[in-house]
Amino acid sequence: MKSSDLFVKCLENEDVEYIFGLPGEENSDFCISLLNSKIKFILVRQEQSAAFMADVYGRITPKVGVCLATLGPGATNLTTGIANANMDRSRVLAITGQTDSHLLHKESHQNMDAITLFKPITKWNWSIRNPNNIPEIIRRAFKISLEEKSGATHIELPQDVAKRESEILPIIPTPTIRPIPHPSLVKKAAKMILESKMPLVLVGNGCIRENASKHIRRFLKKTGICSMNTFMAKGVVSDRSERHLQTIGIKQSDHALIAMKGADLVIAIGYDLVEYSPKNWNSDLTKKIIHIDFTSAEVDTYYPPAVEIDADVENTIDVILEQLEKEKSENPTVDFPKKEIPDLFKQIKQQVVERIERHRNDNSFPIQPENLVTDVRASLNDDDIVISDVGAHKMWIAKTYNTFEPNTCLIPNGFCSMGFSLPGAIASQLVFPDKKIVAMCGDGSFLMNVQEIETAVRLNLPIIVIVWCDGGYGLITLKEMDEYGKDAFTRFTNPDFVKLAQSFGAIGYKVNSSEEFPKILEEAKQSRDKPVIIAIDVDYSRNKLLLHDDFEK
Repeated sequence: MKSSDLFVKCLENEDVEYIFGLPGEENSDFCISLLNSKIKFILVRQEQSAAFMADVYGRITPKVGVCLATLGPGATNLTTGIANANMDRSRVLAITGQTDSHLLHKESHQNMDAITLFKPITKWNWSIRNPNNIPEIIRRAFKISLEEKSGATHIELPQDVAKRESEILPIIPTPTIRPIPHPSLVKKAAKMILESKMPLVLVGNGCIRENASKHIRRFLKKTGICSMNTFMAKGVVSDRSERHLQTIGIKQSDHALIAMKGADLVIAIGYDLVEYSPKNWNSDLTKKIIHIDFTSAEVDTYYPPAVEIDADVENTIDVILEQLEKEKSENPTVDFPKKEIPDLFKQIKQQVVERIERHRNDNSFPIQPENLVTDVRASLNDDDIVISDVGAHKMWIAKTYNTFEPNTCLIPNGFCSMGFSLPGAIASQLVFPDKKIVAMCGDGSFLMNVQEIETAVRLNLPIIVIVWCDGGYGLITLKEMDEYGKDAFTRFTNPDFVKLAQSFGAIGYKVNSSEEFPKILEEAKQSRDKPVIIAIDVDYSRNKLLLHDDFEK
């Protein structure tokens, strides 16, 4: 068959549902082949958005998200979103077109070495030069993307190769089984847990994938051990749990960090150092650490595990629990399960809850960040999805948005690229048409990919976008003011967001009081086929709390 047809057949074999992207001259054969496929092509307005959509698809489903761009500027536009996916460990395949392969050795129109460009921001990438290699290259790209730690891969398809013929058939994917932990390591880990007085489970990004959440919740319930999560692991353990101390990751202002420093054993499950450096909680190198992850621990001075288990996370958690119960049956005097919550942990949980609830009924305007977040939380079901962009609002969402189920609060916290939330909301609504999807973004990040409002309108997606307005890049302003006593080049003006929304065919609201916000949010939820943009002024004077926890007692 024609190479571009074979390429599409291979993608179908990998159970690809959507491709997000933009057509171009050099990928036209591929696009024409897609016309005869069950794969749905989602036309976007900028390639970066296509990568963000594939990124979020790869986070909230067990499959690989796929995005497409042409050569040159199309490929370069993809790179920010692909880097974001790769560093956040999201399963993504980027496909780029290329000029005819016989022109690649010399200067030619829009010719650029995309393979070299994508190499540092992907786990693996390749350029197809022989049509008969297409099945192998595609299977390898998917396999590597899915392997832990999961991430992005990239394939380049030159225009002339896409037109050639091949008689090779697609490769059928086969399931893989991850290794089980070594019994001696399981026994050592169980012994350390039983000997500890104040153990603490640190739940990381690796736990958000597969089915780790239910295994971790069972482990915590059976052992009585307290826990906390990183930004990207919100929801693995429910914030309703009295033994869950919620989110760590704001270096200077973190109740959870106080708990970490008080713990005598840290059980790090799926912990990814890219989110939060262990130097912040183990600077004196006194912590005993058990590392449980699909992959071996990153080499870091401040993260030297006493036990390192590189195996299937779910199975590891279960067999450690079995070993603990065995030890208990053989020696009934051991301290298992932990019946009492340590006083320090109890106090921290109480303070975290109090600070989240403190401004629930504060009707001052511009609205307080905590008030805005709690209003959104009160309006949504447990399984609805909030997607945070990057900025000061991200910190408030991480700190104060109560999350009860995995993958219901998405926060990019590895590469941390602005412009993520609006495209991400579109992908989420496609996957979950019956859920409410809310993108929360600053006025700075919203305008970075505002063109995708047209995409949401065209696809009849009732996403809700809440724009936190302060007329500046708030997080940069905060940090500059804290270090230098002044800010530089962070202020800007905004359009009329209501008119902007209406010009795209969306619904727009401008909130004029804190009391009005919950009512507008309820109105927005009634939309069934149109995106809704809600602009609200936010009081960022309280951002000092993000850096200095003693700013307000």
